[in-house]
Amino acid sequence: MSKPVIEVNGICKDYVMGDQVVHALRSVNLVIEPGEFVAIMGPSGSGKSTFMNVIGCLDRPTAGEYLLNGEAVARMGDNALAEIRNKYIGFVFQNFNLLPRTSALKNVELPLMYAGAKGRTARAKKALELVGLAQRMDHTPAMLSGGQQQRVAIARAIVNDPVLILGDEPTGNLDSRTSEEIMAVFQQLNREGKTVVIVTHEEDVAQHCKRIIRFKDGYVRVDERVEKPVDARDIIANMSAPEDELVAAK
Repeated sequence: MSKPVIEVNGICKDYVMGDQVVHALRSVNLVIEPGEFVAIMGPSGSGKSTFMNVIGCLDRPTAGEYLLNGEAVARMGDNALAEIRNKYIGFVFQNFNLLPRTSALKNVELPLMYAGAKGRTARAKKALELVGLAQRMDHTPAMLSGGQQQRVAIARAIVNDPVLILGDEPTGNLDSRTSEEIMAVFQQLNREGKTVVIVTHEEDVAQHCKRIIRFKDGYVRVDERVEKPVDARDIIANMSAPEDELVAAK
């Protein structure tokens, strides 16, 4: 039996704000198995972003245990956490975080460069092909649409073949159609076996996932399975073609 990708036991996170202590996470217990597609939701201040930072090894819990792919990471030092992030986690952010004067291909190669990996160019090309950007590899971010830039970010996230893909509001800056296209990419990666966890405040985005975890006041208040996740491909098929495609067809 495979080990969980994420296992947190009694995780707490406190922040000292002047003479006050803010309890961002309060004794959270969760297990996320390989191949799950999970949405993390909750209002502002609920703890969802803090939880994302902890499971992404960007922050350490104040108390509790965190196992990432079977490795205890809660008390690791900064260098060890950086290695863990590069080895196990692919990040996709709301603002893409691409180098502006660098081609899509070189942006995707970056994690491989940090890891000292061989065959970087071939692996980066394969990742871009997987997200449908085979014809845009030499383009800089300014030459790409928002959706294409997010696809580059996803390619960068998967190029190291991580066990976990984390998305922080990955559709937050995108229009409805482009959001569906990005969710279609995530769903395809999940069908291929990737474990995907996204933070979102959009209920319709969360309904694309297989499981929704809702935070409030630092606690997990709801942990539910989605009986029939929305298939982004169906939504896209029923949408009108983008205006530029309609013009080109005339």
